[in-house]
Amino acid sequence: MSTFFEYDIRLSGLDVDGRGHCKASALLNHLQNAATLAAEDGGFTREILIERYGAFWMLARSWFRLARPLRYEDKLTIRTWHRGGRGAIMYRDYDIFAGGEQVGESVSAWVLAGVKDHKLLRLGSVTELANTGGGELCKTMTLSKLRRPEGLHAVERRKMRYSDVDINGHVNNTRYADFICDAVELERLPENRYLAELQIGYLAECRPGEYIDIQAAGAGDSRFVFGLDEAGKSRFESALFFGELIP
Repeated sequence: MSTFFEYDIRLSGLDVDGRGHCKASALLNHLQNAATLAAEDGGFTREILIERYGAFWMLARSWFRLARPLRYEDKLTIRTWHRGGRGAIMYRDYDIFAGGEQVGESVSAWVLAGVKDHKLLRLGSVTELANTGGGELCKTMTLSKLRRPEGLHAVERRKMRYSDVDINGHVNNTRYADFICDAVELERLPENRYLAELQIGYLAECRPGEYIDIQAAGAGDSRFVFGLDEAGKSRFESALFFGELIP
């Protein structure tokens, strides 16, 4: 038996860039909203997890791939499910539909961290996860740490600000997608190319007032962007791949 949740959204002007393509940060935000609603539907909300287990969900890695750009006023259906509660990492899968046609997919890796000490909890102890997974729908893809490529060069030093922060008090995971797209100057992407695939690893929290040194490397249809703190410790890592628009 499989359990999935569906979330419908119509892309607005707030979601898209100057070309009318959905921004990576906006797509990640919609995927996160779908995950939040799916958790509420499954009975393992943020409030329940804090009350019963003293823990909250933290996103460790995320990835998506698109067969075409998502565009202004596209009517999307995001179908999502999780793979069960074993070990320390819970994978959540997504299929993305536009007008009834599947146009993309996504995978995210989540951990449960203690509210007070941020120590990771074993998911097997969360009884609410039992028998609520996607079953035969589950994807097999896992997300690994990215290797740092050669040729990384400094792009900018960016200050983390109030507007970057979410309810957990640190920079929201969707904001990193904006940092990454800014670093590769996505507005200069040729008209026949689009952001087809993005993977982000969230390595350590960033908070308002901190400065992050952003470095990039790559050419052609692939780029890599890394964020380091003032001590040289990696805070986030990413890989971008661009696809060709079919006329």
